[in-house]
Amino acid sequence: MQTILVLFGGVSPEHDVSLVSAEAVLRNLNKDNRRILPVGITREGKWLLYGGSDYTEIAKDTWEQHPMNKTAFLSPERGMGLRVLTEGIPETVPIDVVFPVLHGENGEDGSVQGLFQLAGIPFVGCGVCASAASMDKSVTKLIAATTGVRQAQWLTLRRSSYKKDADKMCRTILDTLGLPVFIKPCSTGSSVGVSKVKTADQLTAALENAFRYDRKILAEEFISGKEVEVAVLGNEDPVAAVAGEIDAGAEFYDYETKYITSTSQAFIPARIDDKTMTDIRKWAVKIFTALGCAGLSRVDFFVTHEGSEIVFNEINTLPGFTPISMYPKMWDADGLAFSALLDRLIELAQEG
Repeated sequence: MQTILVLFGGVSPEHDVSLVSAEAVLRNLNKDNRRILPVGITREGKWLLYGGSDYTEIAKDTWEQHPMNKTAFLSPERGMGLRVLTEGIPETVPIDVVFPVLHGENGEDGSVQGLFQLAGIPFVGCGVCASAASMDKSVTKLIAATTGVRQAQWLTLRRSSYKKDADKMCRTILDTLGLPVFIKPCSTGSSVGVSKVKTADQLTAALENAFRYDRKILAEEFISGKEVEVAVLGNEDPVAAVAGEIDAGAEFYDYETKYITSTSQAFIPARIDDKTMTDIRKWAVKIFTALGCAGLSRVDFFVTHEGSEIVFNEINTLPGFTPISMYPKMWDADGLAFSALLDRLIELAQEG
């Protein structure tokens, strides 16, 4: 019997997305000869072993009220596994694999991966270094540059500098990158805190918004092109699925377009020519490898409208598994169904 700990929620702006991803993972996870332990982290940071069997409660965000929930936490001490409190009495439950279905801060940035590593428990996804480097967009860009891939021109900006002289920062952005320009926190996902600035008088509000989420942000050149995503899977010999394309149907593929409205459309395979498809999959694997990733990542690009040039955008080491998420959809289009994909990710975690 294999015991799988599925960890979801988290103290993160992407908490709600994690809940929806977790419901899909728990519903599709192969239960044969497995014990599945769904453990949620509340917005306040409390760990609870979910006592229900209706996973839709997780997606609906009503799971915390279940009467059979138990306080639980993962011990950093090797061999201790999951500690579950039943009427104040601790029980030790050995864990074979942790499947973190966490997005963003405190889940995708290497912090919780460090806990798994200390505990000596195999886990799905990238290790501490790759997770941290991939979460910080400014660091990602520096490492990706070693591959030779084209990237949008960017500036790394700090909150302390903004507080000292906001006007100077605005002038630097406009003089260096022009308009339109994207403003985004360095360490969020799901487009949280991201703004597309089209006029100079919008810039201050966009900077204020991004600095709400991070002390370090990016100003990034606007690239006119298709948004194309590539799912990568593997450890030492990673492979890329057929690329998919997002047509946002809006100014850009922001949080609301991704999860609230229904304006976006997905095209799998992406509407690009065969050579571009081959090249973009190769670049995705190169970037995955350069960052030291393992298990899974979704690598995002633009393909320019003029010239079909490939421009690297960002990488997500714990991509969404919601019903609309591209990562599982791309593998499904490549012949690897959702349940089989989850099995493969658990196998890769155990390979180390």
